[in-house]
Amino acid sequence: MAYQMQTQHAKRCPIIALAMGDPAGISPELTARLAKDSIVLEAARLVIIGDRRILEKGASVAGVTLDIPPLEEQLPAHGAVMLDLAHLAPEDVKQGHATPAGGAFATQNFRRALEMARDGHADAVCFTPFNKQAMRYAWPDYDDEIRFVADVLGFTGKAREFNVLENIWNARVTSHVPLAQVASLLSEERIVDELALTRTCLEQSGIGEPRIAVAGLNPHAGDGGSFGREEIDIIAPAVERARARGWQVGGPFPADTVFLRAIREGFHAVLTMYHDQGQIAMKMMGFDSGVTMLGGLPFPICTPAHGTAYDIAGQGRADIGASRQALLLAARMAEQSKQTRTQATH
Repeated sequence: MAYQMQTQHAKRCPIIALAMGDPAGISPELTARLAKDSIVLEAARLVIIGDRRILEKGASVAGVTLDIPPLEEQLPAHGAVMLDLAHLAPEDVKQGHATPAGGAFATQNFRRALEMARDGHADAVCFTPFNKQAMRYAWPDYDDEIRFVADVLGFTGKAREFNVLENIWNARVTSHVPLAQVASLLSEERIVDELALTRTCLEQSGIGEPRIAVAGLNPHAGDGGSFGREEIDIIAPAVERARARGWQVGGPFPADTVFLRAIREGFHAVLTMYHDQGQIAMKMMGFDSGVTMLGGLPFPICTPAHGTAYDIAGQGRADIGASRQALLLAARMAEQSKQTRTQATH
């Protein structure tokens, strides 16, 4: 089905394909809240992808009343519409547990959202939280979202997961790998490549001259080689190569103070060497507002940085903050991308 926009206002308002996440957690509740959130609906139009019965159950938990029309050939100028796949009955959801049915539900929703953006019918993709165990039940090769996106889109380029708060981003050189392998995976080339991707994604979010702080690997950033030489042999040379390109990059700084330095000195992002080196700091600073953004892909993909919260599912306690920020970031990046394309044609 080819979707069309209605008005000039609609052209200025990005379309976000919002895939419902794991039905056994807080995703239905969050999706329902987002569909009624005035801040979100002012910034973007939503195409909610999932099962209307699951969404209505989430609305009941959230204490909101929904009146969301089905997706038609012509997209409305504002608000939310629903692409109802009608593929999961509420009685088949085992609340608070990862199941094959839940994984299949989330996987199908995500696939349809990606296809919609791939085909030019959405400007960005968002999703409420997935559960990786459930996703692997339905898709055994599911390592993470980036791998799934690459499989669906046939994407062979470089993509990376970023964590985003309103005033600071976290990029990383290595991600979902054992800690014992991190040092062996570091190289000057890899660090410079991650800095390049981070700069690009920051620019796509509207930051004109990105400033990036680079964390060391070892305690006290190696303390002159006393606790390891990765800073001397790999990280510092990579920082110098980046500076030689005219990039605003600082470090390597000790990991236990790099985020304090970044915030105080106005850096836009911190590049850490491994997953938890940045994740712990970011979640301490803003667990209820943190966003995960998949960068380097053909269109923005955003989600709240927290998980499915099985322990509070069905209690009406889910905080919308991070999900709202994910949608606002996706809308902002989609709008920036439109402006860049327009400028390139003039």
